[in-house]
Amino acid sequence: MLLAFSWAIVLCFIGFQYLREKEYKSEFLNAQLQQYNRHLLDTVEEGLPYEDYIATHDKPFDELRISIITLSGAVVYDNTISLDSLDNHRYRPEVANALIKGHSYNISRLSTSDGREYFYSATRGERVVVRTAIPYSSTLNDLLEADWSFLVVMISITLIMSVAAYFSTRKLGKDIERVNNYEAEQEKSRLKRQLTNNINHELKTPVASIQVCLETLLSGITLSEEKRQELIERCYTQNERLRRLLNDVSLITRMEDGSTLINREKVIINEIIDEVAEELKIMPEEEHLTLHADFGEKVIVDGNPSLIGSIFRNLTENAIAYSEGRNIYISLLENNGKLCRIRFEDDGKGVKAEQLPRLFERFYRIDKGRSRQKGGTGLGLAIVKHAVQFHGGNITVTNRPGGGLRFDFTLRKQT
Repeated sequence: MLLAFSWAIVLCFIGFQYLREKEYKSEFLNAQLQQYNRHLLDTVEEGLPYEDYIATHDKPFDELRISIITLSGAVVYDNTISLDSLDNHRYRPEVANALIKGHSYNISRLSTSDGREYFYSATRGERVVVRTAIPYSSTLNDLLEADWSFLVVMISITLIMSVAAYFSTRKLGKDIERVNNYEAEQEKSRLKRQLTNNINHELKTPVASIQVCLETLLSGITLSEEKRQELIERCYTQNERLRRLLNDVSLITRMEDGSTLINREKVIINEIIDEVAEELKIMPEEEHLTLHADFGEKVIVDGNPSLIGSIFRNLTENAIAYSEGRNIYISLLENNGKLCRIRFEDDGKGVKAEQLPRLFERFYRIDKGRSRQKGGTGLGLAIVKHAVQFHGGNITVTNRPGGGLRFDFTLRKQT
């Protein structure tokens, strides 16, 4: 695109230079004829025999046609054509302009007298107009032709520069792409190392808890049936937490590294919301929230039902764990042929403004102790963000004016 634009500029410059040079040569030719015209005009104005001047003085060009015309347009002298065959010349372009401006020229015009094409130059005096004309020939064409040597040099230089620029920009583009790829790989490696470190950190607590419980059970210490049951239940709880953590890590890894391997199909968003509402109804009273859905029409997205379901379920679980509210509101803000825009809200207490930008970070917790107590992995909102991005959308979070969090996200119909 840049090369095409550069060539367009250069061609415009070359065209302008060509016309300018041709105009310069025409004006130079006219200047030579004007000089002869003025000398002849002085002779006529002084009352001297102009025919003797024409016969004895050198002419600037061979085959020069010379005409003397009165201010009324009558031709009183012509060295080429009989006066009887000449009509009034007052309205010949070069004569008419000379009568107004004092001098004029016409690059190319057919003579109505002999049918030949001439280069005309006219000069006005006090009583007459002297007009000289050169018939077009190969010599005159060569004289008026623009100097192509300069244009050829310009085109050659431009061509060389274009070729050099093409290979330079191509190499530069590859270097930039290589640097970008390297930086992307470095960032990807950094995120993977960070994820691995975070996973190791998150695994330590449940693994240590399970180990302590099992060591106690295997130690041979006499335990009451109630204590044994408590240790077994604690092992189960921590094992369940490990399972959820591994599932969440696996899900994020699939979205990051194998998005092309995730199947897509027609997904009806309304049905997923209905499933989430049914799941909420059977939850314990202390975790029960009422879901209010405001979807005026059926919304169908070409996507993965599991990932889209994880968006709504993780947002719901986040509201249950942190909001301390009693209601969830899901509404359809926009639905067209390209995308749908959805809002998910709770009526809880919200979070501090400085914490909002970090909510989608992996393993970020506002209340770490409470999150672990609820069995959270710290990956829920990170999964939400990745799932939304997988479906060609984006998500934002703000504090709801009436209290609670507001998540606005889009899902593209086709990605």
